[in-house]
Amino acid sequence: MNESSFITGIMGAMPEEIEGITQIIENRAEVALGGRIYHLGTINGCKVVVVFSRWGKVAAAATAATLLLEFKVNELIFTGVAGALSAELNIGDIVVGRRLFQHDMDARPFIRRFEIPLLGLMNIECKPTCVEKANNAAARVLLPERLGGISNQNGFVAAEPKHPKIHVGDIASGDRFVSSSADRKVLKEILPSVLCVEMEGAAVAQVCHEYDIPWTVIRIISDTADDSAAHDFQHFIKNIASGYTVEIVREMIGCRKENI
Repeated sequence: MNESSFITGIMGAMPEEIEGITQIIENRAEVALGGRIYHLGTINGCKVVVVFSRWGKVAAAATAATLLLEFKVNELIFTGVAGALSAELNIGDIVVGRRLFQHDMDARPFIRRFEIPLLGLMNIECKPTCVEKANNAAARVLLPERLGGISNQNGFVAAEPKHPKIHVGDIASGDRFVSSSADRKVLKEILPSVLCVEMEGAAVAQVCHEYDIPWTVIRIISDTADDSAAHDFQHFIKNIASGYTVEIVREMIGCRKENI
């Protein structure tokens, strides 16, 4: 594909998750559509459209469809925070989604639990090339000499967590914020392979799958999806996630040229 015509869509479910990204857009313009502001311009010389999708699967799906149909994006990156389900994850770790499940999809007895109606799929799988690109970008950001210099708009220097790790695996999405130990236990039992839980990624993956558009979901662990989630979540969004998100997206846009 002609590099000059390739457009990357970038989504986040909260304003804080895309604010830092919009600040690095060159030649930025704004388009208001459907109650959202779409930020157009370039990052590393590559065309991008960045938008705050709002919370939940419906809002995320509507925003993804708009990016595909109105702005003609050729790939879509969704980035933001998530709650850990796996005991292997710590706050600050990065999860690159391999398969995305809708944990609240249940049309039994007509079809299997988690199966997406008419698609016959219980999850949407990310293309291996997209997983590899995201993993490589995150690895560059987490190099010790790079990590120590990451700062958000408030001047926070990444010192917590000290040794974040990258995990590639399954992510579950659903229209509720998981914030109790009981809910966390249930999700771990019904979807044991899932590493973390959030509210939008699987909806974005489904829209992209149906339009045959490459997608990537990258989540930074903000909490442990239990009774301390609300406190951890607010602290993390404000002080840590923004810096990670900006640098990972910057790296992904930069390395996209290698795969055209």
